[in-house]
Amino acid sequence: MDGVVANFEKGILDNYKDKNPDKPFIPLEDRTSFYVKEQYPTQFKPLIEEIYLSKGFYLNLEPIEGSLEALSELSERGHEIYICTSPLLSNPFCIQEKYDWVMTHLGKDWTKKIIVTKDKTLIHSDFLIDDKPYIKGIQEPTWEHILYSQPYNKQVNSKRRLTWQNWESIIDT
Repeated sequence: MDGVVANFEKGILDNYKDKNPDKPFIPLEDRTSFYVKEQYPTQFKPLIEEIYLSKGFYLNLEPIEGSLEALSELSERGHEIYICTSPLLSNPFCIQEKYDWVMTHLGKDWTKKIIVTKDKTLIHSDFLIDDKPYIKGIQEPTWEHILYSQPYNKQVNSKRRLTWQNWESIIDT
């Protein structure tokens, strides 16, 4: 969900710049690490963490451009789509806000298609579209990982790399 459908990176950066206008920041296009906090100097890590641990953070993320339309189109074409998301357990609002986000942006029917798990390898599927470059867990995945392209994963070799602007050429519909 985050980094594929909901714009986690933009949410972090916008909040950081609003709350810390006098502090240096890393532009989205210069991000090189999946975990945003890792890329900031030690003294700024608590400022980043405060953002993604705050009430309302997940609920107020903007959709990634084209994501809602693509999900709707894929569903209309007969694909069984689920939103698989990993909760940030240190944020007590995270899981509920993710459900509320889906309700707000995709509607009630989509809330029945949310899978919340810390281990995505447990999910049985044909494909998993995810921005995380390497997904590890207790099982060998049944799905093919389609990498959702983000600046922080551009150095990763991937058989299939997708954005919501090129999805039709990547996913056989």
